[in-house]
Amino acid sequence: MQNLQGKTLFITGASRGIGLAIALRAARDGANIVVAAKTTAPHPKLPGTIYTAAEAIRAAGGRALAVAVDIRDEEQVSGAVAAAVAEFGGIDILVNNASAISLTGTAETPMKRFDLMMGVNARGTFLCTQACLPYLRRAANAQVLMISPPLDLQPRWFGPHVAYSMAKYGMSLCVLGMAEEFRPWGIGVNALWPRTIIATAALQVIPGAPVERARRPEVVADAAWHVLTGATTGEFLLDVTDFSGYAVDPAQPLFDDLFV
Repeated sequence: MQNLQGKTLFITGASRGIGLAIALRAARDGANIVVAAKTTAPHPKLPGTIYTAAEAIRAAGGRALAVAVDIRDEEQVSGAVAAAVAEFGGIDILVNNASAISLTGTAETPMKRFDLMMGVNARGTFLCTQACLPYLRRAANAQVLMISPPLDLQPRWFGPHVAYSMAKYGMSLCVLGMAEEFRPWGIGVNALWPRTIIATAALQVIPGAPVERARRPEVVADAAWHVLTGATTGEFLLDVTDFSGYAVDPAQPLFDDLFV
């Protein structure tokens, strides 16, 4: 597949950050984008809503449908998928991007936060994939992409933030299993993870975050485009190794992301 023209992408958490960057890259090809996220009103600290994202997608050359959805809620996810199919006729690509994070130890992680991370990251990924699956099976060169890390069971990736690691690795385990399960149907399932930290709005509101040592979300979007226009499956990929043009401050050394 040379580009994403006419393809319908269902992207969770696409109102800002990496999800929006992936949407805008696909929009440049003339893709249809379902912006599936919770933010319907401006956040006091984080820019963007599903509606401003849809406007940006249209301005970039794509078609857009803004759908308010909490991906932990089965009924809302089913409704969002139905709305996507009614608007665009099907779903070709699912990008499981939405994620919750808390880099806290066991004693410092409230169960409410644990449930949020497991519900959004692991359960939400499984639920959205399950809901989109009937339509992915009908699509040509269907793809599912998780924004999740390569599987690596070294204790250092779990010790400082075991709850978050469990939740993110839940997304990656979906890749491992679903790539094999969906192989007979020709559905590619892959994971993509940034090599360094990414300068999203969420990072910028974290006190002390080294934003100047980050790269822009477009690096992940460009990498995602290459995956989604390819034919691989079962792969755990890092974004591009050519960092030129993506650094927030080219004079600063880049800051490695978690899990790499």
